[in-house]
Amino acid sequence: MTAAITAPTAHDIMNTHVHTVEPEMSLADVTTFLLKHQVSNAPVVKREGNERRLLGFLSEKDCLEFLSNEIFYGNPSPPQTAATVMKKHPVCVSPDADIFALASIFTSHGYRHLPVVENQHLLGIVSRRDALAALDRYYRDWSLKRDHERFPVDLHEIINHRFLVTR
Repeated sequence: MTAAITAPTAHDIMNTHVHTVEPEMSLADVTTFLLKHQVSNAPVVKREGNERRLLGFLSEKDCLEFLSNEIFYGNPSPPQTAATVMKKHPVCVSPDADIFALASIFTSHGYRHLPVVENQHLLGIVSRRDALAALDRYYRDWSLKRDHERFPVDLHEIINHRFLVTR
């Protein structure tokens, strides 16, 4: 019998060098920021010492929507900022969410990125591509090391993996 292979977690695969924006940044500045850094999203954070408290999440889609509305309908009052445009309660995962929970969230909800948060502080971001690469590596390792015997699946364990989401 081979040793069990531990599934990777969000902590194992997250990107910790995350481009973030401040809540008071203007919509135009946020858009410029995303384009300059060639990123499709940015967490909106408030700095608390060395930590970053997650307030919300912005994407290219959000900027596209609000910029086009502002141009078409006219300037809103007050002006749009990261705080007024961001998704205020983004779906987040804890650092111990395993690859199966991540895959479930990505496939069920169509998200491209998930903030990794602990105690409201941003630790990093996991992308759908990061999860796919980790799952591929895990699958290849699992395929090489697994026994050819079939073992019954514990359905309680599977159900518990699907609900490791935090806000």
